[in-house]
Amino acid sequence: MRFVTKTLHAYLDYPVAIGLISMPFLFGLGTDNALAFWLSVATGVAAFGLTVLTDHHLGVFRVLPYSFHLAIDGLVGVVFVVAPFVLEFAGLDFWYYALLGATVLLVVGLHQPEDAALSA
Repeated sequence: MRFVTKTLHAYLDYPVAIGLISMPFLFGLGTDNALAFWLSVATGVAAFGLTVLTDHHLGVFRVLPYSFHLAIDGLVGVVFVVAPFVLEFAGLDFWYYALLGATVLLVVGLHQPEDAALSA
């Protein structure tokens, strides 16, 4: 049951990027390990740039294929799931990345292939 369409994904991209930038400030991430703070901020800035450059209806320059965007999202999900263990995050830092990474992987996994979206 894949229901995340290219259009829905595009509408999620900008708020997620802004959230990745702002949540470390709001939640006070990185008190024990500065990487817990900066990993999210840097990923948010990169996600915003990726969205601006992606070939979907909310992309501004549309130079990167949407399939590349999805692959990067999947890679971010894996990094966010692995980072708390490898970087030894604790407490809120640990759960922030573990849950956010799992959510990103879920969204990518529930993505509806474009050919299925066209035939629906």
